[in-house]
Amino acid sequence: MIEQIIKDVKPKMKLAIENLVTELSRIRTGRANPSVLDGIVVSYYGAKNAIRELATVTVPEANQIVVKPWDRNALGDIETAIRASEIGLSPINDGAQIRLILPPMTEERRKEISTLVKKNGEEAKVVLRNIRREVWDKVQSAEKNKEATEDDRRWAEDELNKIVNEMNREVETVVAEKEQEIMKI
Repeated sequence: MIEQIIKDVKPKMKLAIENLVTELSRIRTGRANPSVLDGIVVSYYGAKNAIRELATVTVPEANQIVVKPWDRNALGDIETAIRASEIGLSPINDGAQIRLILPPMTEERRKEISTLVKKNGEEAKVVLRNIRREVWDKVQSAEKNKEATEDDRRWAEDELNKIVNEMNREVETVVAEKEQEIMKI
């Protein structure tokens, strides 16, 4: 039973790290990235749609994102959704497509974003600690209910600590890579 509890913890923690990577991909760096638009929902004919469901999103230049809707009638709705979002970009509507020009980032803005990345990394570590606590509670209750021995508990504690340390290193690696990407000019 203890082995199964420990075996189940790693996929949960991997999911937390995947969530961190997804969150960090939405953070704007110096280079244009279409995933900046992933969180934006467009109200089109009464239905809520992601931008990628209504248009093609491309990056023709390092500082530019182009959104070309499949239906021209969606152009105004997409523009409104981008303006209402908190990505900090002003859409330029030329009648056929929308251009988003990314201004060059200042050193101050890079440091702000770097701080945000570190905050996201710390939040991921908190999630890992919460998962560890839940699993540890299960292990302790199994020992209390005589479903596991004291040796099993000690083994589980060692394994759990190894897994948590490994996952924390992975979080730190992901955060360091994103910070490096942000600080690159």
